[in-house]
Amino acid sequence: METTEKHSDLTFYKFVIRSLPVAVVTVDSELKVTGFNPWAEGLTGYSAEEALGRYCGKILQGGMCQTECPLRQVLKNQHRIIRIETTVRSKWGETIPVRMNTAALLGEDGKLIGGLEAFQDISRLKALEREKANLISMFAHDMKSPLVTIQGFASRLLARTSDLGPEKQDRYLEIIRKEAAKLEFLVDDFLELSRLQTGKLKLNFSATSLDKLLLELFEAYQPRGAQAGIELKLERKEALPIIEADADRLRRVFSNLLDNALKFAKEIGTVTIATEQTDRDVRIKIIDEGIGIDERELLYVFDPFHRGRDVDDREGFGLGLAAVKTIVEGHKGRVIAESELGKGSAFTVVLPKGRINETF
Repeated sequence: METTEKHSDLTFYKFVIRSLPVAVVTVDSELKVTGFNPWAEGLTGYSAEEALGRYCGKILQGGMCQTECPLRQVLKNQHRIIRIETTVRSKWGETIPVRMNTAALLGEDGKLIGGLEAFQDISRLKALEREKANLISMFAHDMKSPLVTIQGFASRLLARTSDLGPEKQDRYLEIIRKEAAKLEFLVDDFLELSRLQTGKLKLNFSATSLDKLLLELFEAYQPRGAQAGIELKLERKEALPIIEADADRLRRVFSNLLDNALKFAKEIGTVTIATEQTDRDVRIKIIDEGIGIDERELLYVFDPFHRGRDVDDREGFGLGLAAVKTIVEGHKGRVIAESELGKGSAFTVVLPKGRINETF
Protein backbone atom coordinates (compact mmCIF):
# COMPACT_ATOMS: atom_id res chain seq x y z
CA MET A 1 0.00 0.00 0.00
CA GLU A 2 2.81 2.40 0.93
CA THR A 3 4.62 1.66 -2.36
CA THR A 4 1.44 2.41 -4.31
CA GLU A 5 1.01 5.75 -2.51
CA LYS A 6 4.63 6.71 -3.21
CA HIS A 7 4.18 5.83 -6.88
CA SER A 8 1.00 7.92 -6.96
CA ASP A 9 2.78 10.86 -5.32
CA LEU A 10 5.66 10.60 -7.80
CA THR A 11 3.25 10.57 -10.73
CA PHE A 12 1.50 13.65 -9.32
CA TYR A 13 4.78 15.55 -8.85
CA LYS A 14 5.89 14.70 -12.39
CA PHE A 15 2.54 15.96 -13.68
CA VAL A 16 2.94 19.22 -11.74
CA ILE A 17 6.48 19.81 -13.01
CA ARG A 18 5.44 19.11 -16.61
CA SER A 19 2.51 21.53 -16.24
CA LEU A 20 4.36 24.39 -14.56
CA PRO A 21 4.51 27.51 -16.81
CA VAL A 22 8.25 27.84 -16.14
CA ALA A 23 11.23 25.94 -17.46
CA VAL A 24 12.33 23.26 -14.99
CA VAL A 25 15.57 21.29 -15.27
CA THR A 26 16.69 18.70 -12.71
CA VAL A 27 20.17 17.21 -12.46
CA ASP A 28 21.89 14.47 -10.49
CA SER A 29 24.88 15.02 -8.21
CA GLU A 30 27.19 14.97 -11.26
CA LEU A 31 25.17 17.72 -12.98
CA LYS A 32 23.75 15.33 -15.59
CA VAL A 33 20.21 16.25 -16.68
CA THR A 34 17.53 13.96 -15.19
CA GLY A 35 14.42 16.04 -15.93
CA PHE A 36 13.49 18.52 -18.65
CA ASN A 37 9.93 19.81 -18.77
CA PRO A 38 8.07 21.11 -21.87
CA TRP A 39 8.72 24.76 -20.99
CA ALA A 40 12.45 24.02 -20.87
CA GLU A 41 12.14 22.41 -24.29
CA GLY A 42 10.36 25.45 -25.70
CA LEU A 43 12.78 27.95 -24.24
CA THR A 44 16.04 26.18 -25.13
CA GLY A 45 15.03 24.45 -28.36
CA TYR A 46 16.32 21.07 -27.09
CA SER A 47 13.95 18.14 -26.69
CA ALA A 48 13.93 16.17 -23.44
CA GLU A 49 15.46 13.24 -25.32
CA GLU A 50 18.38 15.43 -26.45
CA ALA A 51 18.94 16.84 -22.95
CA LEU A 52 18.57 13.82 -20.66
CA GLY A 53 21.85 12.36 -19.48
CA ARG A 54 23.95 15.26 -20.78
CA TYR A 55 25.94 17.72 -18.67
CA CYS A 56 23.59 20.64 -17.95
CA GLY A 57 26.21 23.22 -18.93
CA LYS A 58 26.26 21.85 -22.47
CA ILE A 59 22.50 22.25 -22.76
CA LEU A 60 21.85 25.54 -20.96
CA GLN A 61 25.22 27.21 -21.65
CA GLY A 62 24.37 29.57 -18.81
CA GLY A 63 26.05 32.90 -18.31
CA MET A 64 27.45 31.69 -14.98
CA CYS A 65 28.32 28.10 -15.93
CA GLN A 66 32.02 28.79 -16.20
CA THR A 67 32.31 31.10 -13.18
CA GLU A 68 29.85 30.72 -10.30
CA CYS A 69 27.55 27.90 -11.39
CA PRO A 70 24.49 28.15 -9.09
CA LEU A 71 23.90 24.39 -9.25
CA ARG A 72 27.40 23.65 -7.99
CA GLN A 73 26.83 26.11 -5.15
CA VAL A 74 23.56 24.55 -3.97
CA LEU A 75 25.04 21.05 -4.22
CA LYS A 76 27.79 22.16 -1.83
CA ASN A 77 25.37 23.89 0.54
CA GLN A 78 22.27 21.69 0.46
CA HIS A 79 19.82 24.05 2.18
CA ARG A 80 20.66 27.10 0.17
CA ILE A 81 18.35 28.55 -2.52
CA ILE A 82 19.91 30.87 -5.08
CA ARG A 83 17.84 33.46 -6.95
CA ILE A 84 19.65 35.22 -9.77
CA GLU A 85 19.21 36.87 -13.15
CA THR A 86 21.48 35.34 -15.76
CA THR A 87 21.32 34.02 -19.33
CA VAL A 88 20.95 30.71 -21.13
CA ARG A 89 21.82 30.00 -24.75
CA SER A 90 19.33 28.24 -27.01
CA LYS A 91 20.03 25.46 -29.47
CA TRP A 92 19.93 28.10 -32.23
CA GLY A 93 22.57 30.29 -30.62
CA GLU A 94 20.22 32.89 -29.13
CA THR A 95 21.21 34.30 -25.73
CA ILE A 96 18.12 34.56 -23.52
CA PRO A 97 18.01 36.53 -20.25
CA VAL A 98 16.27 34.55 -17.51
CA ARG A 99 15.24 34.87 -13.87
CA MET A 100 16.42 31.65 -12.23
CA ASN A 101 15.77 29.88 -8.92
CA THR A 102 18.19 27.09 -8.04
CA ALA A 103 17.83 24.61 -5.18
CA ALA A 104 19.18 21.26 -3.98
CA LEU A 105 16.99 18.16 -4.28
CA LEU A 106 16.96 16.10 -1.11
CA GLY A 107 15.50 12.64 -0.56
CA GLU A 108 13.14 11.74 2.28
CA ASP A 109 16.16 10.75 4.34
CA GLY A 110 17.66 14.22 3.82
CA LYS A 111 20.45 13.00 1.55
CA LEU A 112 21.40 14.91 -1.56
CA ILE A 113 20.03 13.41 -4.78
CA GLY A 114 20.61 16.31 -7.17
CA GLY A 115 19.61 19.88 -7.99
CA LEU A 116 16.84 21.82 -9.67
CA GLU A 117 16.72 25.00 -11.74
CA ALA A 118 13.45 26.78 -12.52
CA PHE A 119 13.72 29.77 -14.82
CA GLN A 120 11.62 32.18 -16.86
CA ASP A 121 12.42 34.12 -19.99
CA ILE A 122 12.61 37.81 -19.06
CA SER A 123 13.66 39.04 -22.51
CA ARG A 124 10.59 41.24 -22.85
CA LEU A 125 11.05 42.77 -19.41
CA LYS A 126 14.71 43.51 -20.04
CA ALA A 127 13.91 44.87 -23.51
CA LEU A 128 11.32 47.25 -22.03
CA GLU A 129 13.83 48.48 -19.45
CA ARG A 130 16.45 49.11 -22.13
CA GLU A 131 13.86 50.59 -24.51
CA LYS A 132 12.87 53.13 -21.85
CA ALA A 133 16.52 54.08 -21.27
CA ASN A 134 17.24 54.19 -25.01
CA LEU A 135 14.15 56.30 -25.67
CA ILE A 136 15.25 58.87 -23.09
CA SER A 137 18.74 58.85 -24.60
CA MET A 138 17.33 59.26 -28.11
CA PHE A 139 15.21 62.25 -27.16
CA ALA A 140 18.13 63.74 -25.28
CA HIS A 141 20.55 63.34 -28.18
CA ASP A 142 19.13 62.36 -31.56
CA MET A 143 16.14 64.70 -31.44
CA LYS A 144 17.84 67.52 -29.56
CA SER A 145 20.67 67.89 -32.07
CA PRO A 146 18.45 68.70 -35.12
CA LEU A 147 16.21 70.93 -32.98
CA VAL A 148 19.17 72.94 -31.70
CA THR A 149 20.46 73.32 -35.28
CA ILE A 150 17.05 74.43 -36.56
CA GLN A 151 16.66 76.90 -33.71
CA GLY A 152 20.14 78.33 -34.27
CA PHE A 153 19.78 78.95 -38.00
CA ALA A 154 16.20 80.21 -37.64
CA SER A 155 17.45 82.75 -35.08
CA ARG A 156 20.13 83.93 -37.52
CA LEU A 157 17.51 84.38 -40.22
CA LEU A 158 15.22 86.30 -37.88
CA ALA A 159 18.11 88.57 -36.80
CA ARG A 160 18.34 89.88 -40.41
CA THR A 161 21.94 91.05 -40.00
CA SER A 162 23.55 93.08 -42.77
CA ASP A 163 25.84 90.25 -43.91
CA LEU A 164 22.90 87.88 -44.43
CA GLY A 165 22.61 87.96 -48.24
CA PRO A 166 20.25 85.85 -50.38
CA GLU A 167 22.87 83.12 -50.91
CA LYS A 168 23.50 82.68 -47.18
CA GLN A 169 19.76 82.76 -46.46
CA ASP A 170 19.21 79.94 -48.97
CA ARG A 171 22.02 77.93 -47.39
CA TYR A 172 20.55 78.37 -43.92
CA LEU A 173 17.07 77.39 -45.12
CA GLU A 174 18.49 74.26 -46.78
CA ILE A 175 20.18 73.27 -43.49
CA ILE A 176 16.88 73.78 -41.65
CA ARG A 177 15.06 71.67 -44.27
CA LYS A 178 17.56 68.79 -43.94
CA GLU A 179 17.43 68.80 -40.14
CA ALA A 180 13.62 68.85 -40.21
CA ALA A 181 13.70 65.90 -42.63
CA LYS A 182 15.85 63.97 -40.13
CA LEU A 183 13.23 64.55 -37.44
CA GLU A 184 10.41 63.49 -39.78
CA PHE A 185 12.30 60.33 -40.72
CA LEU A 186 12.85 59.47 -37.05
CA VAL A 187 9.21 60.05 -36.10
CA ASP A 188 7.94 58.03 -39.08
CA ASP A 189 10.26 55.14 -38.26
CA PHE A 190 9.21 55.23 -34.62
CA LEU A 191 5.49 55.27 -35.49
CA GLU A 192 5.85 52.38 -37.94
CA LEU A 193 7.79 50.31 -35.40
CA SER A 194 5.14 51.09 -32.79
CA ARG A 195 2.38 49.94 -35.15
CA LEU A 196 4.26 46.74 -35.92
CA GLN A 197 4.86 45.96 -32.25
CA THR A 198 1.24 46.63 -31.25
CA GLY A 199 -0.21 44.76 -34.21
CA LYS A 200 -1.85 47.85 -35.73
CA LEU A 201 0.18 47.57 -38.91
CA LYS A 202 -0.98 44.35 -40.57
CA LEU A 203 1.25 42.07 -42.60
CA ASN A 204 -0.27 41.10 -45.95
CA PHE A 205 0.63 37.47 -46.63
CA SER A 206 0.76 36.06 -50.15
CA ALA A 207 2.83 33.56 -52.15
CA THR A 208 6.35 35.02 -52.22
CA SER A 209 9.44 33.99 -54.15
CA LEU A 210 12.45 34.62 -51.92
CA ASP A 211 14.82 33.89 -54.82
CA LYS A 212 13.24 36.68 -56.88
CA LEU A 213 13.16 39.12 -53.97
CA LEU A 214 16.82 38.50 -53.04
CA LEU A 215 17.99 38.70 -56.66
CA GLU A 216 16.28 42.08 -57.05
CA LEU A 217 17.96 43.37 -53.90
CA PHE A 218 21.32 41.92 -54.96
CA GLU A 219 21.15 43.75 -58.30
CA ALA A 220 20.02 46.97 -56.64
CA TYR A 221 22.80 46.96 -54.03
CA GLN A 222 25.67 45.84 -56.28
CA PRO A 223 26.44 49.33 -57.67
CA ARG A 224 26.33 50.85 -54.19
CA GLY A 225 28.70 48.21 -52.87
CA ALA A 226 31.07 48.62 -55.81
CA GLN A 227 31.15 52.38 -55.24
CA ALA A 228 32.30 51.74 -51.66
CA GLY A 229 34.88 49.15 -52.76
CA ILE A 230 32.82 46.25 -51.38
CA GLU A 231 32.08 43.08 -53.34
CA LEU A 232 28.51 41.82 -53.00
CA LYS A 233 28.01 38.05 -53.39
CA LEU A 234 24.88 35.93 -53.70
CA GLU A 235 25.40 32.27 -52.74
CA ARG A 236 22.50 29.87 -53.30
CA LYS A 237 22.91 26.13 -52.82
CA GLU A 238 19.49 25.44 -54.34
CA ALA A 239 16.30 27.22 -55.35
CA LEU A 240 14.23 28.33 -52.39
CA PRO A 241 10.55 27.36 -52.17
CA ILE A 242 7.66 29.78 -52.49
CA ILE A 243 6.54 30.78 -48.99
CA GLU A 244 3.65 32.69 -47.41
CA ALA A 245 5.01 36.16 -46.61
CA ASP A 246 4.53 39.90 -46.82
CA ALA A 247 6.97 40.58 -49.66
CA ASP A 248 7.16 44.35 -49.04
CA ARG A 249 7.98 43.92 -45.36
CA LEU A 250 10.55 41.20 -46.06
CA ARG A 251 12.13 43.50 -48.60
CA ARG A 252 12.54 46.02 -45.78
CA VAL A 253 14.07 43.32 -43.56
CA PHE A 254 16.77 42.43 -46.06
CA SER A 255 17.29 46.06 -47.11
CA ASN A 256 17.93 47.03 -43.49
CA LEU A 257 20.38 44.16 -43.04
CA LEU A 258 22.22 45.02 -46.27
CA ASP A 259 22.28 48.72 -45.33
CA ASN A 260 23.90 47.81 -42.02
CA ALA A 261 26.37 45.41 -43.65
CA LEU A 262 27.53 48.12 -46.06
CA LYS A 263 27.46 50.89 -43.43
CA PHE A 264 29.77 49.03 -41.04
CA ALA A 265 31.91 47.29 -43.66
CA LYS A 266 35.62 47.89 -43.99
CA GLU A 267 36.81 49.87 -47.00
CA ILE A 268 37.70 46.72 -48.94
CA GLY A 269 35.74 43.60 -48.16
CA THR A 270 32.84 41.34 -49.04
CA VAL A 271 29.17 41.24 -48.13
CA THR A 272 27.54 37.87 -48.80
CA ILE A 273 23.88 36.87 -49.08
CA ALA A 274 23.78 33.11 -48.46
CA THR A 275 20.65 30.94 -48.56
CA GLU A 276 19.82 27.40 -47.50
CA GLN A 277 16.82 25.38 -46.37
CA THR A 278 15.88 22.56 -44.02
CA ASP A 279 12.77 20.39 -43.95
CA ARG A 280 10.94 23.03 -41.90
CA ASP A 281 12.38 26.41 -42.76
CA VAL A 282 14.43 28.60 -45.08
CA ARG A 283 17.47 30.55 -43.91
CA ILE A 284 18.89 33.74 -45.39
CA LYS A 285 22.19 34.92 -43.94
CA ILE A 286 23.74 38.36 -44.52
CA ILE A 287 27.47 38.16 -43.76
CA ASP A 288 29.90 41.07 -43.69
CA GLU A 289 33.59 41.52 -42.97
CA GLY A 290 33.09 44.74 -41.06
CA ILE A 291 33.98 46.11 -37.67
CA GLY A 292 31.92 43.51 -35.81
CA ILE A 293 29.89 43.89 -32.63
CA ASP A 294 31.19 43.64 -29.10
CA GLU A 295 29.86 40.56 -27.29
CA ARG A 296 28.36 42.82 -24.61
CA GLU A 297 26.38 44.71 -27.27
CA LEU A 298 25.16 41.65 -29.17
CA LEU A 299 22.36 40.99 -26.67
CA TYR A 300 20.83 44.38 -27.34
CA VAL A 301 21.21 44.96 -31.09
CA PHE A 302 17.49 44.40 -31.71
CA ASP A 303 16.38 46.92 -29.07
CA PRO A 304 14.73 50.09 -30.42
CA PHE A 305 17.08 53.10 -30.32
CA HIS A 306 20.06 50.96 -29.34
CA ARG A 307 23.31 52.11 -30.94
CA GLY A 308 26.57 50.42 -30.07
CA ARG A 309 29.59 52.06 -28.51
CA ASP A 310 31.59 51.80 -31.74
CA VAL A 311 29.16 53.34 -34.24
CA ASP A 312 30.97 56.70 -34.21
CA ASP A 313 28.96 59.29 -36.13
CA ARG A 314 27.35 56.90 -38.60
CA GLU A 315 23.78 57.85 -39.50
CA GLY A 316 20.83 56.04 -38.00
CA PHE A 317 18.58 56.01 -34.95
CA GLY A 318 18.82 52.35 -33.98
CA LEU A 319 15.36 51.40 -35.29
CA GLY A 320 16.34 49.27 -38.31
CA LEU A 321 17.21 46.05 -36.49
CA ALA A 322 14.25 46.44 -34.12
CA ALA A 323 11.96 46.53 -37.18
CA VAL A 324 13.79 43.51 -38.66
CA LYS A 325 13.13 41.42 -35.54
CA THR A 326 9.49 42.50 -35.26
CA ILE A 327 8.70 41.77 -38.92
CA VAL A 328 10.45 38.39 -38.90
CA GLU A 329 8.65 37.35 -35.71
CA GLY A 330 5.40 38.45 -37.38
CA HIS A 331 6.18 35.77 -39.99
CA LYS A 332 6.55 33.23 -37.12
CA GLY A 333 10.28 33.21 -37.75
CA ARG A 334 13.36 34.34 -35.87
CA VAL A 335 16.52 36.31 -36.54
CA ILE A 336 19.91 35.34 -35.10
CA ALA A 337 22.86 37.71 -34.70
CA GLU A 338 26.45 36.46 -34.58
CA SER A 339 29.55 38.60 -34.54
CA GLU A 340 33.22 38.76 -33.72
CA LEU A 341 34.75 42.13 -32.96
CA GLY A 342 37.06 43.27 -35.73
CA LYS A 343 36.09 40.41 -38.07
CA GLY A 344 32.48 41.00 -39.03
CA SER A 345 28.88 40.02 -38.36
CA ALA A 346 26.26 37.61 -39.66
CA PHE A 347 22.50 38.00 -39.35
CA THR A 348 20.42 34.92 -40.14
CA VAL A 349 16.71 35.24 -40.92
CA VAL A 350 14.85 31.95 -40.37
CA LEU A 351 11.39 31.73 -41.98
CA PRO A 352 8.96 28.78 -41.79
CA LYS A 353 7.98 26.94 -44.95
CA GLY A 354 4.51 26.11 -43.71
CA ARG A 355 1.44 28.23 -44.22
CA ILE A 356 1.02 31.03 -41.70
CA ASN A 357 -2.57 30.88 -40.50
CA GLU A 358 -2.49 33.72 -37.97
CA THR A 359 -2.35 37.34 -38.99
CA PHE A 360 0.13 39.53 -37.19
